[in-house]
Amino acid sequence: MPHPNQAHDTGYKLLFSHPEMVRDLLTGYLGGEWLQQADFNTLERVNASYVSENERQRHDDMVWRLRVGQQWVWVYLLLEFQSEPDPWMALRMMVYVGLLSQHLVKEGELQDGQLPTIVPIVLYNGAAPWKSATDVADNYGPSLPGLEPYRPRLLYHLVDEARLKLHPLADVRNLAEALFKLERSRTPADIAQVLGALGQLLQGEAMQPLRRTISVWVRMLLRRKAPRANIDEIDTIHDLLEGSAMLEQTIERWFDEATMKGLKQGLQQGLEQGLEQGVQQGVQQGVHQGYAKALSLQLRLRFGAVPQWVDTRLAQASEEQLMDWMARILSASSLSELFGEAGQGDLT
Repeated sequence: MPHPNQAHDTGYKLLFSHPEMVRDLLTGYLGGEWLQQADFNTLERVNASYVSENERQRHDDMVWRLRVGQQWVWVYLLLEFQSEPDPWMALRMMVYVGLLSQHLVKEGELQDGQLPTIVPIVLYNGAAPWKSATDVADNYGPSLPGLEPYRPRLLYHLVDEARLKLHPLADVRNLAEALFKLERSRTPADIAQVLGALGQLLQGEAMQPLRRTISVWVRMLLRRKAPRANIDEIDTIHDLLEGSAMLEQTIERWFDEATMKGLKQGLQQGLEQGLEQGVQQGVQQGVHQGYAKALSLQLRLRFGAVPQWVDTRLAQASEEQLMDWMARILSASSLSELFGEAGQGDLT
């Protein structure tokens, strides 16, 4: 199923249509001795016209190639935006790499009569950890005696964005890592700090196309992080990548506005639900649900996607406990600090 936020998907496609983003994804998250001979000035995107229209609608792929020594290396980059990992991704990749290989044979893109190296990469940004097979052999059941050599094999390289170990916020040297840091930023100060460091990387005339694309994507990101805030004025800010103190204050105001609107909406919904029940018990229950909804929104704005045990904890908490969490949410650095180290274990 497609990711619900189509604008987010489009933003990633635009970002990784720039060779600088692909270069930093490869150098930062693939690695290997081959990089020492890679000429990233030759990095170019290849039209995936060999994929049928029906097949192309099922995935968001990008094919790039670059010179490594005396030969070309082809990079098959698939952007995966589903909320849950695809257990058949390895099988899909085998199909896509097979189609690309057929195309290379047809076009005569061979090295001494053989196919060039193809590197399949999946960039995944879902909340759930990726536990699906990265080798298509694991999509097949046990082989019968003597048939194991015929089991298909194809590995793809997974970049699980939400679980990458990133450098400190101020240490921005890699464009792809800066993107991931912005996705995981919790506070306006974090966002402004990364934007300022990112702006320093995007200096010079050659970087201006990517700078404009990143600015558009940052606007999408801010609207996603503060969906209830009135942030139309963001379009009046000339350069989001300056990371100035004024920008930080503006983003903080948007976040506060989004939180307050969420709180008011949650309380109003709770009160309305209680009043409709026509009894005091219904009113109290509605108010409690309003507090829980408001706190749930604050948690997602502060920490991003939260596990199921958090919603269970909110539903079971007293009104006093909910108010206490609301008061401490801005100072807590993690869910475990806010709820207590044993919070998750008590409910699993």
